[in-house]
Amino acid sequence: MRKTVLIPLIFGIAGVAVLVWLGLWQLERLAWKEGILAEIEARVSAEPVALPEVVEPGADRYLPVVATGRIGPRVLRVLVSRKQVGPGYRLISALETGGRRVLLDRGFIAVEDAIPTPEGAMTVRGNLHWPDDRLSSTPENDVAGNMWFARDIAQMAGELGTEPLLIVAREVAPPEPGVTPLPVDTGHIPNDHLSYAITWFSLAAIWAVMTGAFIWRQGRAAKGAGT
Repeated sequence: MRKTVLIPLIFGIAGVAVLVWLGLWQLERLAWKEGILAEIEARVSAEPVALPEVVEPGADRYLPVVATGRIGPRVLRVLVSRKQVGPGYRLISALETGGRRVLLDRGFIAVEDAIPTPEGAMTVRGNLHWPDDRLSSTPENDVAGNMWFARDIAQMAGELGTEPLLIVAREVAPPEPGVTPLPVDTGHIPNDHLSYAITWFSLAAIWAVMTGAFIWRQGRAAKGAGT
């Protein structure tokens, strides 16, 4: 085999092999991520327990809890948007229960709607959560104007005088008119491994075609030179 064909063939095979390996690795990561998401879903939907006295953010993330208490009158508004609904606010209030004050994510309300002030005891079923809403592009919270862009637990707890502990409501009884709970789920956890795998396999196919075309052109050029 001529050197003009052998060298590009070696590079072509090596390139395809590397790209296919990257695609297979992404499929392995996909299976791993799907297992993690399944575990989280199972934990989120488990039978709720009473609010623990001591919590650990790592161990108790997504823990289903049930608590009865009164919602404080002050509300922190976190700007969010829902598909097919538009902009609105997550309502964050203090939940006073059993001598404790914790943060409660009550759910979503449209910007134009009036924020209800619940009266009497309410039973909340939800999940403990330590959300990571803040990105490099997220503005700082406008505390004075009550316009929040991220659920910064420590800062919110300081404003409302609660423990740095957030319950994200899944169900509230009696329900709050106009407030739609935004329960914890796995929708916020990215899982792009399948698209990455398709990309690598596509690049492997393109690399193989380009290598074949290059070798074919080299062969034709060599034949033309020999005639």
